Amino acid sequence: MDPRIRRHAEIIVDHSVKVEKGDTVQVAAPAVAEDLVVALYEQLGERGAKPSLSMRSSRADRAFLRACDTDDFELHEHSMAEMEETDAVIIVKGSENAAETSDVPPEKVAARTSANAPIQRERMGKRWVGTQFPAPGEAQLAEMRTSSYEEFVYGAMNKDWDEQREFQRQMVEILDPADEMRIVSGDTTDLTMSISGMKTINDYGEKNLPGGEVFTAPVPDSVKGEVLFDKPVMRQGREIEGAWLRFEGGEVVEHNAEKNEDVLVGVLDTDEGARRLGELGIGMNRDIDRFSYNMLFDEKMGDTIHLAIGKAIRETVPEERPYNESAAHLDMIVDMSENSFIEVDGEIVQRDGTFRFEDNFDE
Repeated sequence: MDPRIRRHAEIIVDHSVKVEKGDTVQVAAPAVAEDLVVALYEQLGERGAKPSLSMRSSRADRAFLRACDTDDFELHEHSMAEMEETDAVIIVKGSENAAETSDVPPEKVAARTSANAPIQRERMGKRWVGTQFPAPGEAQLAEMRTSSYEEFVYGAMNKDWDEQREFQRQMVEILDPADEMRIVSGDTTDLTMSISGMKTINDYGEKNLPGGEVFTAPVPDSVKGEVLFDKPVMRQGREIEGAWLRFEGGEVVEHNAEKNEDVLVGVLDTDEGARRLGELGIGMNRDIDRFSYNMLFDEKMGDTIHLAIGKAIRETVPEERPYNESAAHLDMIVDMSENSFIEVDGEIVQRDGTFRFEDNFDE
């Protein structure tokens, strides 16, 4: 077996979900990622864990969603019971065809997401990680040969996460005590928000692998201004391009997109919380140096920020602070490499992608 796959499995088990003897571990993966599943099961066996496997199929998913009636969606009680009994969850992504579900109506995806929201909330309280197997479908999206995509994926994941944690800690120390943020990029993005009292999380390969970001939650009703997401985002195999949002009082009051605006509208119409921001993240993984149409990587890319409409990440919102609840969570990216800055409490902390704690900040 490719030693990079074994290393990937070791990082997942020991670093990301920290499996212990006797843990019940749920593994969800597509068939194309079987080599990683085999390596994971070997690692889980050595540690005395009790794994279960759910093999996913985008073809089967498409067939079901196209055939079903939206009104038939309801909570999967057996899936909820399984999640309640699970200690750790490992979610592996990968596909032969990343656009397999592109002709599924967005309202059906939104309805299923809403029905299964309690399961997702239960999972968020577990030890869990989402990761990527370098499959052909994602390589095609990134416009890379499969072997080159493998090098890209493993370069972003199989790294020194303690060193990455220390680099990102410097940004956490800036954001955690802050009150207000402003994000400006060119003449298309000028957004302000309060992050007062919210918690900033240092993501160094635990919940997401690869890691490489710091993220927090805006106070839901504080967001104002406009933002143009100049990087496209894939949703159910369809590309949303040129998405633009304008906020007043924390809510999206205007929106458009250059391509597949109906998919964006489908997300915004999921529920009331889907029209508010749930997350602000800053990409800090310098080994992710190119856009790949895969949000797991793209949101960590250096010189970017990302904003998510919909559900806030629970660990970023202390009990006494307002929490944005939603069944939706869609991350979208702004390029901050040129003619841009991030301002925190009136002080610029990033300019054209360079942080104030980096040597060339003043150049």
